[in-house]
Amino acid sequence: MSFFVTTPIYYVNDVPHIGHAYTTIACDIFNRFHKLKGEETFFLTGTDEHGQKVEKASLVKNKDTQKFVDEMSQNFRDLIPFLGCEIDDFIRTTEDRHKNATQFLWNKLKENNQIYLSNYEGWYSIRDEAFYLDSELTKKENGFVAPSGAPVEWVKEESYFFKLSAWQNKLLEFYEQNKNSILPKSRYNEVLSFIKGGLKDLSISRTTFKWGIKVPEDDNHVMYVWIDALCNYITALSYPNIDNSYFKKFWPGVHIVGKDILRFHAVYWPAFLLAVDIEPPKKIFAHGWWTNEGQKISKSIGNVIDPYEIVNQYGLDQMRFFLFREVPFGNDGDFSKDAIAQRVNADLSNNFGNLIQRISSFIVKNSDSKVNKPAEFIDDDKNLLNQYDEALNNYLTNMNSYSIDKALKNIFEFLSLVNTFVDNQAPWSLKKTDPVRMEEVLYVVAILIIKSSILLLPIIPSSIKKVLSIFSLSVEEINLSKIQNFLPEIISIKKPYPIFPRIEK
Repeated sequence: MSFFVTTPIYYVNDVPHIGHAYTTIACDIFNRFHKLKGEETFFLTGTDEHGQKVEKASLVKNKDTQKFVDEMSQNFRDLIPFLGCEIDDFIRTTEDRHKNATQFLWNKLKENNQIYLSNYEGWYSIRDEAFYLDSELTKKENGFVAPSGAPVEWVKEESYFFKLSAWQNKLLEFYEQNKNSILPKSRYNEVLSFIKGGLKDLSISRTTFKWGIKVPEDDNHVMYVWIDALCNYITALSYPNIDNSYFKKFWPGVHIVGKDILRFHAVYWPAFLLAVDIEPPKKIFAHGWWTNEGQKISKSIGNVIDPYEIVNQYGLDQMRFFLFREVPFGNDGDFSKDAIAQRVNADLSNNFGNLIQRISSFIVKNSDSKVNKPAEFIDDDKNLLNQYDEALNNYLTNMNSYSIDKALKNIFEFLSLVNTFVDNQAPWSLKKTDPVRMEEVLYVVAILIIKSSILLLPIIPSSIKKVLSIFSLSVEEINLSKIQNFLPEIISIKKPYPIFPRIEK
């Protein structure tokens, strides 16, 4: 089995913010989850460096455009390890491999009679790099604005068009046969509604600026940013060499995107692919947006959330955990300092961290830093071990359906049961009355801490490595195929230390 996951490539006209961090971490979580299942994985991210916005931004900074995008792209590359993410490739649209792949795609579309030259006249947003219909616009005092709030301007120019309208029925047919290919379900319905509303041919080139990939055999035109940007997903798999092992192994992939760019990924991109006889993406997941303390995030308000600042204040895994435990993946969410403190303290510090600390400390002090596997488990132990198996099955179901918050809820509900088990069994009392039973209890709890930790590895990897090291284990030793039957003869404990300190409000 193999798994290919992508972020959208990030636009380089600004510095990274919490939205970029959220999407990248989501992809990292799914990539680690599939790796934990024993699959071969490929995680791609990168930067989108062409278009009118970038050209304008470089002029404002009085910089050579290529130098400007080099610097801005590096900001996004540097953020990846800071977020604890492990990627397999970082693609830039200014790379030769991408220019070659995109021009090959263009020529293939042209060869298949999917492109024609005409004139475009309509509303265009430079900020969104998108064209809009009259019906999609809102009238404001200083003109019309797009659904995103971006200003639009009326443009008229010669343009190459892609025959998008010819793919309306094929797209509907594909989505009717693949009902889980767009998630959440509300986004699937949104895409189908858009397609059924009628697709118009798509303008895919511009002549009013030069910073882009040249249209083959026509230097007056550069490719429209979306045909250029979207091609990155197959460029990284060595397109146009579709017979290579990477392409065959990993395509079709999973795209994790913000809901604002769903149309481009779920309508335009599959149509381009179908038009050159390539299978559409396996899945497109459109997540929501974040607000800050209840307010829409905006540069003008000055409430943009800097991921560096949040990680330095609260901790990397604490941020990763909060973003995906607090809000159902796919919904909009609100980032607040009170909420992150409450969530981290309740789940990581009190529930999980306290359990690790008190059990491992007790084993070090009272059981010579190790516990032996019992000759047999009594019914109370068996019941708790069986409840883990149930939690594991729920976790797998939820992670496979992209419900990270539900998967985390499964784990922490189970950890609450383990804490209750410790309180009821009271190993500190058994030390005096029944030391054999004390060791049995300690073994059961230790093994369940280890088993639960493995499920949390995709979400909070650096913390879980620390937890496992306390139990003399490494992440290389355990995966999801081994975890259910993982019952070592001896569990050795190293001196514990607090891994999830409380956040003081």
